[in-house]
Amino acid sequence: MKREDVRNVAIIAHVDHGKTTLVNEMLKQGGIFRDNQEVMDRVMDSGDLERERGITILAKNTSVFYNGIKINIVDTPGHADFGGEVERVLKMVNGVLVLVDACEGPMPQTRFVMQKALELNHKLIIVVNKIDRPDARLSEVQDEILELLFDLNASDEQIDSPIIFCSGRDGTATTDCNKPGTDLKPLFDAIINYFEPQEVDPEGPFQMLVSSIDYNDYVGRIGIGRIERGSIRINQDVETCNYNVKGKETKGKIVSLYQIEGLQRVPVETAKAGDIICFSGLENISIGDSVCDPACVEPVPFVKISEPTVEMIFSVNDSPFAGKEGKFVTTRHLRDRLFKEMLKDVSLRVEDTDSADSYRVCGRGEMHLSILIETMRRAGYEFQVGAPKVLYKEENGVKLEPMERLVVDVPEDKTGSVFSSMGERKGELLQMENVGSRIRLEFKVPARGLIGYKSQFLTDTRGEGVFNTIFYGYEEYKGDIERRKTGSLVAFETGEAVTYGLFNAQGRGQLFIGAGVPVYEGMVVGENPKNEDITVNVCKKKHLSNTRASGSDDALRLETPKIMSLEEAMEFINDDELLEITPKNIRIRKKTLDTEMRMKRKFRGLE
Repeated sequence: MKREDVRNVAIIAHVDHGKTTLVNEMLKQGGIFRDNQEVMDRVMDSGDLERERGITILAKNTSVFYNGIKINIVDTPGHADFGGEVERVLKMVNGVLVLVDACEGPMPQTRFVMQKALELNHKLIIVVNKIDRPDARLSEVQDEILELLFDLNASDEQIDSPIIFCSGRDGTATTDCNKPGTDLKPLFDAIINYFEPQEVDPEGPFQMLVSSIDYNDYVGRIGIGRIERGSIRINQDVETCNYNVKGKETKGKIVSLYQIEGLQRVPVETAKAGDIICFSGLENISIGDSVCDPACVEPVPFVKISEPTVEMIFSVNDSPFAGKEGKFVTTRHLRDRLFKEMLKDVSLRVEDTDSADSYRVCGRGEMHLSILIETMRRAGYEFQVGAPKVLYKEENGVKLEPMERLVVDVPEDKTGSVFSSMGERKGELLQMENVGSRIRLEFKVPARGLIGYKSQFLTDTRGEGVFNTIFYGYEEYKGDIERRKTGSLVAFETGEAVTYGLFNAQGRGQLFIGAGVPVYEGMVVGENPKNEDITVNVCKKKHLSNTRASGSDDALRLETPKIMSLEEAMEFINDDELLEITPKNIRIRKKTLDTEMRMKRKFRGLE
């Protein structure tokens, strides 16, 4: 039987190509909002971090109605670090909208998500977005998309995919790039006509794959997925199993059942094959589990999520300021929060270490882990993290390291600094081409060589460069790479930074703090341009005397301190340093705070 009344589609694209903005317009024109309702931009980005950074972190489900047909839409992240989200939600859909920027064309993440869709044999509709940009390259971008499809060994049907030209901001679509559209009707028509209704078995024994997990304090874990076969009703007995983990069978009962209409979860009594549903009642349900009729327990094959490539050590804060600013500060709080995150994030790994106060957290990249750190910080957690390190592999006695495909768009006169930096970081040029008045460079570079590079890249290109990475694979270890060319200015004593002490310290390098900031011994208060650490006393006050020289009362001028973001601080810290994270502050500190003890350890080669 075919479900003529439902289409399940995902929107996939590179970061910032306009997925969430387009979904916003689809919701408006799909009748989800009242005519007089005020709707904020990017309504699908519900998290504070998502709205602040302009990126989608978690995949979101919504739906619209068009000509009596329900279109379930999954808005996916575009950033490579959240690729695990994209991989699993593709199992819920039977068609994919591939969004491409009309100026930038296919980018690294476009290749990644398109490859995943092709592997699952999904039908594609190519959506060239932002056609209202003055620098749009419509014919060239179409050629680039075709080249990419050939490169990824797409089938003849996938290569002949329809192309729709859109302006997500204006809410218009057209099949002819020379004729402007008036609404999104051509896009809706393409979805209904090109994506075939799903072939389902509504009479068979119930079976569904859990592709996403939500959590609610009242009902616990909520499983989200598409019903593959049969039907489900409230209070029905079910059994869970997992395709990749044998012996995980557990029995349970469906307590509540919801379907998604617009931005709301609507309670329903029953649902049938082809529907995307949310349910509660199964306490230990996790992503990748199959929920089945107890009489026919058959797990659904689940895509293997790519392995993490970066690790950081999370530990309890033990600085002199520990416990003063955070609400959750103990080992139990930290452990519970990290392991709870692992239930929702399939790309994250959390492991115990030899120390009872530390945990090894592995993720897909620096941004992946920085989002977790920032989320925890805003929730009132206080902890400390070590420098990010890449995860190595060993095969047949050969040490392998993760490699990244780096794609940068830079002005022609800024290519020299990029080549110079890539040479120092063991980067290998793969491709170089002109894109308008700019140069697009593609490198293969060790992942550890990119730690700390983004801020330098933006400085080298004066903010005009565009920087994108995607995981390339594992290759033989490329040799040593210098992590950082600068040293740290380290506070000598605990107290409050004063103008006189800071004035004397700023001659040694760039300061990170201003006057009146509390500091402690071993805290990093600045950066030394030479590759060595220098101890400075920023709490030193001017001794008062009864002799006054002319000009001695002139105000001391302090340079503006460099205030680091979380990502910049993560990239800055060395292996002998930690990042102290609290709801109010991000501080850099030495692992060994005592100055004398640190010098002795350095002399013995322990640091």
